Amino acid sequence: MLNRQQSTAVPPPVRAIVITGASSGLGRALALYLEQRGFRVFAGVRSEVDGEKLRADASSARLQPMILDVTDEKSIRAAGASVSDAVDGQGLWALVNNAGTCVSAPLECVPPAQLRQQLDINVIGALAVTQALLPQLRLTRGRIVNVSSGLGAVALPYLGAYAAGQFAKEGMSDALRRELRPSGVSVSVVRPGAIMTPLWDKVRETGNETLNQAPDDIAGIYRPSFERFLRLNERRAQLSRTRPEDFARQVFRAVTATRAKSRYYVGTDVRLATALSRLLTDAALDRCLAAATRSGR
Repeated sequence: MLNRQQSTAVPPPVRAIVITGASSGLGRALALYLEQRGFRVFAGVRSEVDGEKLRADASSARLQPMILDVTDEKSIRAAGASVSDAVDGQGLWALVNNAGTCVSAPLECVPPAQLRQQLDINVIGALAVTQALLPQLRLTRGRIVNVSSGLGAVALPYLGAYAAGQFAKEGMSDALRRELRPSGVSVSVVRPGAIMTPLWDKVRETGNETLNQAPDDIAGIYRPSFERFLRLNERRAQLSRTRPEDFARQVFRAVTATRAKSRYYVGTDVRLATALSRLLTDAALDRCLAAATRSGR
């Protein structure tokens, strides 16, 4: 059995980790961070080009990009088989379900197909990958880390579709943690707050596209306040002192701690949001969020 007591030491190459959504942003930063600390990293990417870029920035051959579309069962099966062959009976140390996308728009304007896609990537895809890799995780009594966000505790206006996925991922993680406990596989959630990544450009682009496709009379109800919300969110991300490396360090703790916690928080904003969700009544929290949204310029 692998010795988890040496949790603070640089892990040997046998400790293999799969990371989904490693093409860009937090997933990319995490893949490079863990590879530099001795893990063998199977980094799920969307294309060969993304994989070559990631490989070029790695410090060793321990980082191995692989094509992985979490919404495609055939792609998941192929990735699972590839990982199984590569670890050759030694099992998988951890799985980090990081792949995700963000739909930001008034819920009245979000088409059902767009909501389904959001849930398919952020929730169903995470479970499908977990199911495919659990046999390898059981061999090492390994770890599953599901990346959520502060929106898994507080649903902000205009991020309802995204929050629906994050709440679902949080609930799924709790159930998995309790179901897998007898087999020794731990499940943790990492909640990052606002971090400036390429995601923010996509959020604005997707939000405006969604609003433009809605009927004019409906879109007109939300457009001024939605624009204020986008500006406020972008400014918060730009001013945030939290960096992708902070996220990577928390995931590192989750996969190396002798006893993994059920939840890890990245950034003061997500800690504050989590605390307020527990301490305030719904009405009080609604007033706080309304005031914060009105303050955006």
